[in-house]
Amino acid sequence: MPAPPTLSLSAGYDFLPPPRIVFGWGRRREVGAIARTLGDRRAFLVLGSRTLAGSGVMQEIEQSLYDAGLQPLQATTISREPEIDDVDHLVRWLREEHATRDDVLVAIGGGSAIDLAKAAGALVTQPSSAGVTDYLEGVGRGLAIREPPLGLVAVPTTGGTGSEATKNAVISSFDPPFKKSLRSERMLPRAVLVDPELAVTAPKSVTAASGLDAITQCIESYISRRAKPIPQALAAAGLRRAVPALREAVEEPASRPAREAMAHAALLSGMALANSGLGMAHGVAAALGVHAHVAHGLACAVMLPIALRTNLPACTSELAELARAVWDDHWPSATAAADALVARIDELCRAVGVPQRLRDLGVAREQIPALVAGAHGNSLDGNPITLGDDQLNDILQGCW
Repeated sequence: MPAPPTLSLSAGYDFLPPPRIVFGWGRRREVGAIARTLGDRRAFLVLGSRTLAGSGVMQEIEQSLYDAGLQPLQATTISREPEIDDVDHLVRWLREEHATRDDVLVAIGGGSAIDLAKAAGALVTQPSSAGVTDYLEGVGRGLAIREPPLGLVAVPTTGGTGSEATKNAVISSFDPPFKKSLRSERMLPRAVLVDPELAVTAPKSVTAASGLDAITQCIESYISRRAKPIPQALAAAGLRRAVPALREAVEEPASRPAREAMAHAALLSGMALANSGLGMAHGVAAALGVHAHVAHGLACAVMLPIALRTNLPACTSELAELARAVWDDHWPSATAAADALVARIDELCRAVGVPQRLRDLGVAREQIPALVAGAHGNSLDGNPITLGDDQLNDILQGCW
């Protein structure tokens, strides 16, 4: 694999990974022993789907927790991206249960379950009784996470968001409309357990969208204006695994090599984005979520080819390096390699059934000004090209 591009190291950098990562097919059976290192009383379960709650997998996990001397309690189940009320309700429930640091949270699901657990686990230990809004970036009172959260074991089940390796939780509001992060280095899960077998039962549409979310994260963190050496190396490694594996994971859901590749890529993408930031695709995806109710992974998948074409003039060399990291082709120039990457990502999106235009997502043309306004934030700030409102409006009008 080609080395990542040379970056200036004169300013130095920080890199914050999860303290413990456990990866492997079937390793969910170790969740009890892992959770027991973080608490010795109760394990509060935050689940990502009702199907999971009633499956034999949950019986295995609960038995593992019992065997480790922990009492498992189902705290909540969430099947959509977490909203303000979801966080505040779970915090109230945990306080009514008198949760302490002798207890541990176990989040089993996609990014929604993990983000909800991260947010609630952080807020429940704070002395303030303020709701989550007051802690979110850009809204509320700017309160900070001062006390250590409850210990959290993150168990991803979709192979996509990488939330298991990030220090923030993305929370939505629809009145007023926004999607903002609760962010603190203290919120990084204390342990990550990645069992690729858990994604085998995911619907094809979820596999496609979450997989392209991971691919988007690898690419955007690599070309971000905040890019750093270690995240770039992780992003290139993740992309090299994910691009050839995604179609197989969609078409053959039980394929162990494909599921392992996607789960590993998602984990690497989470560490990459947490330490280098993202870009235009994620910025617009956040706005699509709150203004058009488009699921995050699908929004990223639709926006990725558009963002690549937009940023290509500013990061040709970086995209060429990624192309050479993924494919063994020999292109005559960096421009040819970068163009090939954009074309092949676009082809992959089409192959797994991603819509091509915003109207295909149910977006009304009249919503575009709101999307432009809502896209501004931490993700868009990292985009290689600075995009003003007029330019972003033209881009979204062009792909409507």
